[in-house]
Amino acid sequence: MPEFADLLAVRTTRPDAIAEASAARRRPTSLFGSHGKMMIIAADHPARGALRAGADPLAMANRVDLLDRLRTALARPGVNGVLGTPDILEDLLLLGALEDKVVIGSMNRGGLAGTTFEMDDRFTAYDAGSIAAAGLEGGKMLLRIDPADAGTVATLAACGTAVTELAAHRRMAMVEPFISHRVDGRVRNDLTAEAMIRAMTVAAGLGTTSAYTWLKVPVVPDMERVMAATTLPALILGGEVSDDASGAYAQWAKALSQPTVQGLVIGRSLLYPANGGVADAVDRAVGLL
Repeated sequence: MPEFADLLAVRTTRPDAIAEASAARRRPTSLFGSHGKMMIIAADHPARGALRAGADPLAMANRVDLLDRLRTALARPGVNGVLGTPDILEDLLLLGALEDKVVIGSMNRGGLAGTTFEMDDRFTAYDAGSIAAAGLEGGKMLLRIDPADAGTVATLAACGTAVTELAAHRRMAMVEPFISHRVDGRVRNDLTAEAMIRAMTVAAGLGTTSAYTWLKVPVVPDMERVMAATTLPALILGGEVSDDASGAYAQWAKALSQPTVQGLVIGRSLLYPANGGVADAVDRAVGLL
């Protein structure tokens, strides 16, 4: 693929081209698309060592294939943004795929999947200053709260600092909170209504101001009661690729009916759909908005 060869050539011989392209990027005039909601494609999983999509443990391992899927998704009508780590976002930037898009930088990717230190989710990618300098619209952080793991407190403190610093730059702080536990050595998120309410209320109180804080939350039972726990704007995440695609879309549609929910942030379910192509999966999600 010639354009990907060009991408490699630029990365090899002209690294300054990334900053030049960032400075020249057309930024969106609003966080919202023409449908009045946000439709964000998420692609920050690889930097945490999470490459699985559906039954394929290495689905996201081929970077050219991933970039191809991302460009297809971002080109669909109604998709107005993307969430990713610097490596992915800079590839998309050099490929010209980020014009007029809401771009959210993923910040804490240190809690690598399957490690003993997974709950100590350090900030190893973007920080608030680099997000502002690159002209990105915001930063996203993962906040997993394990009552039995002392690593949680370091992540809490780091997320609080990040929320404060993003607000100082007037950038969105997208916080993705969970109550989590280790089960047979693996971190599992508690997707009960009670756990999500607790996680969301902790996340909402982080930082010196909540003026720029948004929540990124999964669909769980009793979403009306869950979303009543906050006045902060929220986005619904997609989660794992489901064999029951129709059921997943129905859940997203129901969640979107809540007044605080302002859109969707979905990755693998649309980039690697169980059935059909990327374009069809994305168009169906946009249709919910």
